[in-house]
Amino acid sequence: MEPRPQSQNNSRSYLLAALLVLAALNLLLLYFYYQERQDNKTKDATIAAKTEEVLSAKTKLDSISAQLDAKIAEIQQLGGNVDSLMKVKAQLEVDKRELRNVNTFDSKKYEQKIRNYQAILAQKDQEIARLKEENGVLTQQNESLAQENNSLKAEKQTLSDSVVAVSSKNQELAEKVTIAAALRAENITVDAINKRGKEKDGGSYKARKIDKIKVSVRLAPNGLAKQEEKDLYMRILDPSGAVVSDMATGSGEFTYNGQGMIYTAMQRFMFDNSRQTVDFIYGRGGQRFSSGAYTIEIYCEGFRIGEGGFTVK
Repeated sequence: MEPRPQSQNNSRSYLLAALLVLAALNLLLLYFYYQERQDNKTKDATIAAKTEEVLSAKTKLDSISAQLDAKIAEIQQLGGNVDSLMKVKAQLEVDKRELRNVNTFDSKKYEQKIRNYQAILAQKDQEIARLKEENGVLTQQNESLAQENNSLKAEKQTLSDSVVAVSSKNQELAEKVTIAAALRAENITVDAINKRGKEKDGGSYKARKIDKIKVSVRLAPNGLAKQEEKDLYMRILDPSGAVVSDMATGSGEFTYNGQGMIYTAMQRFMFDNSRQTVDFIYGRGGQRFSSGAYTIEIYCEGFRIGEGGFTVK
């Protein structure tokens, strides 16, 4: 029975050794856990710092992009060339897209890019100032030219008004001369001619004794009227106001005051300014004149130069 205590002591030694090993393992595990946590904290801090740098770079690039758009618009308005700025704008958009990959972000590289972009903006400010100065000179020149143009327009308008006034006066004078040169019927008489060719004057005739009528127009002398061949138009208006006409016997149409008018008969004659008389012999081809008062109108060269009449019983 004596060897038994030795066995128990060995078992206890083994148990104690196992407990010490477990304790050591736990301590080692705690160390590794702590170390991993520290590494993770370091990584998180690094990532956070890098993310902040990326956001800062993106903010600066967005600001530069807005300024760049403003510069492009202003230079275009001033008439400058924006081709180089458009290329810079395209590269800027590429740089902004590359910021999405945080892992490849290089803060020093982007700081240099941002400084380059800011230098370009400063350079373009100088170009804009130069363009504004040049455009200021052009504006002054344009204003001077505009004033000269307005002055020329005013002179032209004055000349135009003068031409219109002179033209109006000339036209008025021409119209007065034309009116003054118009012929005038000094006297209009109407005689009745019977079938035997016998004439009767007086102005009032029986219908059965009228085969034809003779209308005599005595023209007043006028030194302004041209001595040339002229056309004299006669219109006979019956008691109802209708024009007595027959195209088969020489009636037709002429223009008066811009409108066409039917005439009863036309006589072409040579005006010689001698107070001459022009006669119209007009018959109705066997048709009697109805009773009533007839009006006779005489026209020449667009003017109504006289009026007469006769009565049929």
